[in-house]
Amino acid sequence: MSGIAGSVRVSGRPLALAVAAGARLRDLAIMLFALSAVLFLLLHVAGDPAVVIGGQDATPEQLEQIQRDMGLDQPLWRQFAVYLGRVAVLDFGSSLASGQDALDLVLAHLPTTLTLALISTMAVVVISLPLGAWLGQRGRQGLGRAANTIVYILQGVPGFVVALLLIKIFAVDVALFPSVGYGGPSSLVLPVATLVAVLAPKLVRVVATSTAEALQADYIRTARASGVSESDLLWHHALPNAALATAAVASAQFAALVGGAVLVETIFARPGIGWLLLKSSETLDFPVIQTIALVSATLVFSVNAATDALFGVLDPRLKLRS
Repeated sequence: MSGIAGSVRVSGRPLALAVAAGARLRDLAIMLFALSAVLFLLLHVAGDPAVVIGGQDATPEQLEQIQRDMGLDQPLWRQFAVYLGRVAVLDFGSSLASGQDALDLVLAHLPTTLTLALISTMAVVVISLPLGAWLGQRGRQGLGRAANTIVYILQGVPGFVVALLLIKIFAVDVALFPSVGYGGPSSLVLPVATLVAVLAPKLVRVVATSTAEALQADYIRTARASGVSESDLLWHHALPNAALATAAVASAQFAALVGGAVLVETIFARPGIGWLLLKSSETLDFPVIQTIALVSATLVFSVNAATDALFGVLDPRLKLRS
């Protein structure tokens, strides 16, 4: 009997994982359908694509011809059905501005955004973990209170102020790093520094709060009474308890950057999807805007799903129960 029960438990685990994966895919499909509907409605509210293609000088006859060619003369429900059918086979149309395939155009700009998001998130975590842990331990002392005040102030500084200040100092006055463009590693320094300055204060405060709470736990008091050093208590006992909160905030920040760091990419002229979104919005390039929205939503959903899986590793109590 125990052998049969064991085989049931073993076989039940893959089944539970398959069910969970199916639920994730269902949620993704629902989200993309809802987003597609919203984008389709916005397309018709924002303006006539025929005017964008034909220009302001196009004659009524030319506009009517463009509408027929694009199927815009069809009933709204039929246009939506055609649109969904094309999206289902990853046909997002062509850019109204350049004529390039919209999906190819977005995917060509995506690595720039992913690189910036990944490096910035890693830098934020590397800086925030030790600083947050130190503040969690010494935040009530003189130097810790001063550092806490500085972190609190930095959290309220707008990103564009940080970016312009870094450009003024390191690109104009010192001429150490380029302020615009997409070149070698040096072109990443100022954009990454901007994002770290904007994102790190929040994560530092989260780590500090989690660490301070952990240091007040009963098991920490017991370990301290047993002679465990304060250093070991902080780094080997308290800090690991901040892992969940750290992962939650860091993944949310990464997901936001993956969705398009519009401000930073625009200021530093980095051709990522945030920069592309702004340029496409200026020209009402609807196919590209729709593609960016759907691709970004899929990536953000994937990041959140991966984060949930990471939580299961960090805290076995959150794992899928079979």
